[in-house]
Amino acid sequence: MAIISSVISWLIKKRIHQIELFKKYPVEVQEELISKLIGMAEDTEWGKKYHYAKFSTVDDYREAVPLSYYEDIEPYIQRLRQGEHALLWPEEIKWFAKSSGTTSSKSKFIPISPSALEDCHYKAGKDLISIYFNLYPESKLFEGKSLIMGGSRQIHEISNRSFYEGDLSAILMQNLPFWAELMRTPSLKVALMEEWEEKLELMVEETVNHDVRSISGVPSWMLVLLKRVLEKTKRNNILEVWPNLEVFFHGGVSFEPYRKQYHQLIPSDQMVYLETYNASEGFFGIQDQKESDELLLMLDYGIFYEFIPFDQLSEDQPKTLLLQDVEVGKNYALVITTNAGLWRYVIGDTVTFTSVFPFRIKITGRTKLFINIVGEEVIIENAEKAFAMASEKSGAVIGEFTGAPRFKNDKGENETSHEWLIEFEKEPEDFEKFKEFFDRYLQSVNSDYEAKRYNDMVLKPPVIRKVPKGTFYQWMKKRNKLGGQNKVPRMANDRKYIDDILEMLNR
Repeated sequence: MAIISSVISWLIKKRIHQIELFKKYPVEVQEELISKLIGMAEDTEWGKKYHYAKFSTVDDYREAVPLSYYEDIEPYIQRLRQGEHALLWPEEIKWFAKSSGTTSSKSKFIPISPSALEDCHYKAGKDLISIYFNLYPESKLFEGKSLIMGGSRQIHEISNRSFYEGDLSAILMQNLPFWAELMRTPSLKVALMEEWEEKLELMVEETVNHDVRSISGVPSWMLVLLKRVLEKTKRNNILEVWPNLEVFFHGGVSFEPYRKQYHQLIPSDQMVYLETYNASEGFFGIQDQKESDELLLMLDYGIFYEFIPFDQLSEDQPKTLLLQDVEVGKNYALVITTNAGLWRYVIGDTVTFTSVFPFRIKITGRTKLFINIVGEEVIIENAEKAFAMASEKSGAVIGEFTGAPRFKNDKGENETSHEWLIEFEKEPEDFEKFKEFFDRYLQSVNSDYEAKRYNDMVLKPPVIRKVPKGTFYQWMKKRNKLGGQNKVPRMANDRKYIDDILEMLNR
């Protein structure tokens, strides 16, 4: 154990030094990176189409190559899945992260190159450990097991060539080195099961008797697992099952709506909650401070960053900003160029910078998840803050929620407002007061909403409805989206989701 600790300590110090370097020279690191990516892709079909060999500056690249969305690169990905090579990236692509996102039922297949696996996703995993031990050097993480909740994997044979697809987490687990596999639970066989509810039961059976020191996953689905662990073991809290549990590495959705529930399940002031920002397209940020949930933007993972000001998203080919041009407090859509062949790809996430030396961010939502029918521009971050404050004021604990515009009242009369469906873990002491608090707090965090709510002239008060416990679980099950990286869409600018839920409840 002493030898292992010494090796780990040396690796951590080495990597922390490298992180400090890109924090000190962020622009230079990014410029060197984009030059390398362009050079590697010169002879790909994409590189030849846009004459990569002629580029000499970052601006040459940005002027010649248009912003792209999944629909733009889907024909290339379909050809990759048929066995063609050197289309978007020079390396052979055998792995595809299957993702439907939160706003479409259509599956997306994001290419995962060997470089992306090693230099992005696995490097990020090592960095997560390095940063954690740098913050908490007294940690005994490696003396027990890490419980990792992943998705499922499917193997297909196409034209006598195997390619693999599944949730990103499943792809990463499938390719873990043997030493990392020894530290993980549950078994790979269970972790990669496709049937969620059977998998959940087996995960409980396999993990309750291990000395679990860390848990990793999406907060919403990890919560389901932890509650099932307590039901199965008939214990009062998780520390009675895993007394040495010390950290939850989480990402995928905002942790704020779930914070109270986790504190109730894991009643310890010493429990650490460390946020990450990873997606099928890449790993972007890690929380690197004890007292702040800001995320350090990781600049040496083979990902080059650009940013679209949020108010310019509706333009056909909006101008992007580079790192040196962004401002603190403004909302930006994220654009990435990656070592898996995504070129100026708009991934659909929005972020705001909390500092620019070093570059730290907070995730503010999705480019398609907002409500804006009269210019109020309410984004997920606004709603989550308002619900958190209303819950605190009224003693409520929210499980899940979703929102949408509302154009008619219950009598069928025209009445523009917002409608929210909420599943409470603990109902507010006074539901009417809760609704008032939410409306008031939403106005306090969004001045556009406040202006539209003035004297009920443009927007009427929000309509908030309680739904029974288990509603969102059953809805996700109906849509075949249990577990993995599937998320409850928090809001939408149409009524597709909310009407589907209401119809399910009425049936």
